[in-house]
Amino acid sequence: MDEMNGTAPVRAAGGVVCRAGPGGLLEVAIIHRPTRDDWSLPKGKLEPGEEPLDAALREVEEETGMRCDLLEPVGETSYVDRKGRDKTVLYWLMRPVSGTFEPGDEVDVLRWLTPEEALVVMSYEQDRELISRVARECASARLAALFA
Repeated sequence: MDEMNGTAPVRAAGGVVCRAGPGGLLEVAIIHRPTRDDWSLPKGKLEPGEEPLDAALREVEEETGMRCDLLEPVGETSYVDRKGRDKTVLYWLMRPVSGTFEPGDEVDVLRWLTPEEALVVMSYEQDRELISRVARECASARLAALFA
């Protein structure tokens, strides 16, 4: 329990979903949530007893319609959510393997953008930092081949 506000910290997981776009440029999937009118990475809270890795795959599929391969962990973000709770989100680098985005109540738009374009659109600094880190790592020879 958080002694300050009497609530347990929120645990969540998500994905930085990437693909090779036109000309082989790396693209990142970002989502628009109409209830918050924000642009973010796909993520969501863990269900009771759920492992973060499983939650990341589930939430990405629920919000983007895509089943993905997990490539590797890429970090975490921590912040106070809009209800005043401490929230930590674990992220994995993912590559889509199947599925199609369908707009819904929770997510109404999915955009594929280069990391540079995404940095301009994203609503939260922690998402921008994560996208920047992933872009640097994907520029390495080790990860570049994954999206060729």
